[in-house]
Amino acid sequence: MDRVEKLLEFLNASPNDNFLRHALAMEYLKAGKEKEAQQLLEAVLKDCPEYVGSYYQLAKLLEKNGETEKAVFWYERGMEYAKKANERHTYNELQSALDELIY
Repeated sequence: MDRVEKLLEFLNASPNDNFLRHALAMEYLKAGKEKEAQQLLEAVLKDCPEYVGSYYQLAKLLEKNGETEKAVFWYERGMEYAKKANERHTYNELQSALDELIY
């Protein structure tokens, strides 16, 4: 059983587990299934905006696909939640990616 199948099996038992949804999104990215990855990351952040690890991945995906305005939105929103959670490393990572994108 491959990683995607295993994650889908776990998600079947716990469909709202953000760690599992994020992990599956990363596997989809590796497999070139960007639409599926984007949908999962957006679902994670809709349901749990405090899940700061997903902001970078979603914004990078949007940036890669030329959706600059959406990427900027997600970088900035991620920075907002990272700051609230005192996640300095994540905040700095998002800030750096945003700076690279707009400057």
